[in-house]
Amino acid sequence: MASLAEREASIDGALKSAEQARNEMANLKAENEKLLQEARLERDVILKKAQEASVKMIEDAKNEASKQGAQLIESAKAVIETEKKAALTEVKNQVALLTLEVTEKLLRKKLSDDKAQVELVDQFIKDLKLN
Repeated sequence: MASLAEREASIDGALKSAEQARNEMANLKAENEKLLQEARLERDVILKKAQEASVKMIEDAKNEASKQGAQLIESAKAVIETEKKAALTEVKNQVALLTLEVTEKLLRKKLSDDKAQVELVDQFIKDLKLN
């Protein structure tokens, strides 16, 4: 009988230990689930921040590229304007030289005789008196 009581006590102890172990396992599982949930929330926050940072970096890069593009366009416009003015100046100089050459040739031809020279001088004098 004593050995049965001892065996029963041993079984009771084992059952209590098993129940205690089961409770501890349930607590550990609940704690693990809680930690896992917190880790998921933290992961979601980190991913959201990373995505926001990525969007901001892309937007900043677009803005910078747009700004640099505008500066390049303005610089190109300035260079084009400078070259245009230089070309126009060159054309004006060429036209002036051609005009002088043509005028010189016409005057030489027209003033080849003395009578034409006297008439031209008289015309200049008349123009001077009128002014």
